[in-house]
Amino acid sequence: MQVGTAEPTCFPAAPYRFDIIRLLDIGLAIPLIIFFAPLLIFIMILVRSSSKGPALYLQKRVGYHGETFSCFKFRTMTIDADARLARLLEQDPIARTEWMFDHKLRHDPRVTPLGRFLRRSSIDELPQLFNVLQGTMSLVGPRPIVSAEIARYGRHFSHYTAVRPGITGLWQVSGRNNTSYRRRVALDVVYARRKSVKLYGRIVMLTVPAVLLQRGSF
Repeated sequence: MQVGTAEPTCFPAAPYRFDIIRLLDIGLAIPLIIFFAPLLIFIMILVRSSSKGPALYLQKRVGYHGETFSCFKFRTMTIDADARLARLLEQDPIARTEWMFDHKLRHDPRVTPLGRFLRRSSIDELPQLFNVLQGTMSLVGPRPIVSAEIARYGRHFSHYTAVRPGITGLWQVSGRNNTSYRRRVALDVVYARRKSVKLYGRIVMLTVPAVLLQRGSF
């Protein structure tokens, strides 16, 4: 999957601020990986045994400075997901409209029964802790997008690329899929402009009840 050739303009930020947040990312990701290690292994076994295909799904996403990276997730879809999506969008105008507006499907036929649970509980995103260690993601930031979504950001794409994409962020603690894509972009812009250690910590704390209550996840 190729990323558009447009050169993003990144907003300068105080170096110390980025360094502190990177240290927070590493300092939190390592104990979280250790704590969730038994669960990660268990989910890998469940995914492999419940449907055909690998336990992990790697997808090219657009990240910091517009560079692409492999985003880790537990596989929640069937191995023929792309073909199923193409058939659905061709045959179902309602699904096509929903996909066009949000790049999401509330009733996605590609998702496996186990995958639905993993998505609603956000467990499918736990492998992204390794992305955080790599430095391709942060614990907090905009959700990583695919190249097809760049056009949805329009002139605000430079804000998206000014920060590392995150496992959680303002969108996740503000309703997630219950909000429009336009509001998602607006929240990403707000975070890029106001990024700080205080905002980072606040979002991390708000993520816990948002995940437990499964707000806007499907």
